[in-house]
Amino acid sequence: MYNALVIVAIILVVNIVYVSLLTIRMILTLKSRRYLAALVSVFETIMYIIGLSLVLDNLDGIQNVIAYAAGFATGIIVGSLIEERLALGYITVNVISTNPELEFTKKLRAQGYGVTSWEAQGMEGTRLALQVLTPRKRELKLYQAINEIDPRAFIISYEPKQIQGGFWVRQVRKRNMKKELNQEDMMTNTLKVEENEQNTNNKL
Repeated sequence: MYNALVIVAIILVVNIVYVSLLTIRMILTLKSRRYLAALVSVFETIMYIIGLSLVLDNLDGIQNVIAYAAGFATGIIVGSLIEERLALGYITVNVISTNPELEFTKKLRAQGYGVTSWEAQGMEGTRLALQVLTPRKRELKLYQAINEIDPRAFIISYEPKQIQGGFWVRQVRKRNMKKELNQEDMMTNTLKVEENEQNTNNKL
């Protein structure tokens, strides 16, 4: 009885881990993180083989099959929760305010968001329309900022598949340039240290 419960528990845990990795790998693939997705797939395959072999070696117990199915279902939930925590990529939020006099654009830009705004015509008159781009990690903070400015604002959000040009690309380029400069400084410092050591050895 004890051994049977241990096998059920192992099958359940292994399949939860396997399906969680499967879910994360699919999300990474969709977000063009191909190298990281390939790394995750290695561990995913290992867990799949272990879980499947345990079930095939113990098909005489229906509880093992149920544990495999339950682990699969639970893994989907766990994987989606992990993805929400990771919050990879960006999100685009379209906002329509009934009050075009509000300083929506200025206030959101002051908080670091990329904002494009224009006047739009609704059924009851002029509206202020905005398109806001933000990392998914700041999505909830953006909603809070919008509600503080205009609690009656209409909001639609979606994930862009490709981003080219504009505010965020410039920011990324600046960060990459800083990284390159830091790497060059580190290489220069290393060369200086090596030269000093060589000069010291020559003197000795």
